[in-house]
Amino acid sequence: MSESEPTRFPALAGVQRILAVSSCKGGVGKSTTAVNLALSLHRYGLRVGLLDADVYGPSLPTLLRPEDPQLFQNAEGLIRPLDAHGLKVLSFGWVDPEQNRGAAILRGPMVSQVVSQLATRVEWGELDYLVIDFPPGTGDIQLTLTQQLPINGAVIVTTPQNLSFVDVVKGIQMFDTVKVPTVSVVENMSYYSCTGCGEKQRIFGEGAREKLITQFGFKHTMEFPLDTRLSEMSDAGIPLVVAEPEDPVSQLYYTLAEQVHGELNRLGAEDAGIPTLSYNVGQNCELTYPDGKFIEIPPFELRFACRCASCVSENTGEQILKRDEVDPDVYPTEILPVGRYAASVKWSDEHRSSIYPYEYLEERFG
Repeated sequence: MSESEPTRFPALAGVQRILAVSSCKGGVGKSTTAVNLALSLHRYGLRVGLLDADVYGPSLPTLLRPEDPQLFQNAEGLIRPLDAHGLKVLSFGWVDPEQNRGAAILRGPMVSQVVSQLATRVEWGELDYLVIDFPPGTGDIQLTLTQQLPINGAVIVTTPQNLSFVDVVKGIQMFDTVKVPTVSVVENMSYYSCTGCGEKQRIFGEGAREKLITQFGFKHTMEFPLDTRLSEMSDAGIPLVVAEPEDPVSQLYYTLAEQVHGELNRLGAEDAGIPTLSYNVGQNCELTYPDGKFIEIPPFELRFACRCASCVSENTGEQILKRDEVDPDVYPTEILPVGRYAASVKWSDEHRSSIYPYEYLEERFG
């Protein structure tokens, strides 16, 4: 949210950017990522708030231990957030301490209302970033948050299994639906570094991250190790970047913060250089840039350039689809943008949607 952009929530008037940290399932380290990312942004001198939006299972009361966890309201009835390591923080676990000892029993619409109030009825003041730790999933609560709040970008957290790739795609599609760009994907528990030889052991498999890079063209994806200290320090309420700021894993969180901040700066520029892919019946497809530059691509060549798993081997990267297998008269039946980085194309030969990153198209056909 820029300084000139109006907001219907006065409590968010001083918040420059809202960043969602999301995952499609629990247990992938989303909250640990949100906390360490928020602290890393603060390390660079940015004013940062952190909201735990998971009413059913709030994590911040475990991950952070403010000196005084008691909440108060100001004269306007806004909740004053707590302070932890320089962050302004709030969680339903502090609003209702009973949540630390049991599960919330609330229906969906009520939960959405509670989460919305947590974000908009808090004295956030002047912030460069409000980081929101989303509850896991892509349901009503997540959609309510993305529809009501002016979210500038999302970080999606996942794990290495190919099954997780399907979940990540769901998350990307959810944010795309409400025009929130996914600015980074974090692959947690990606590897374990052998203490004896230093070799990376891929305990939970690999491949999901590479598929995201190949099929969606993400510039910013990061892999984080399986490190017992992350859980130990989280359980103790002292995040790793605070306890061991010079540790190599802490350095990874700093890099993530730099990437996220840089990508949001790029997207916030007046001319982000985002092209559009179009097709006129009987003619070539056209990749058109805001400055008027365009690249013509014959539909046949675009179809042959598909990099989905049925057209290109996931293991070797070799082309599976043969040129003589492509209908010479094939044409797009639908072209839709995927965030700000790619286009999705449905084809007349009934091939399922192909994802074409704009950079890939420019590199191949420019």
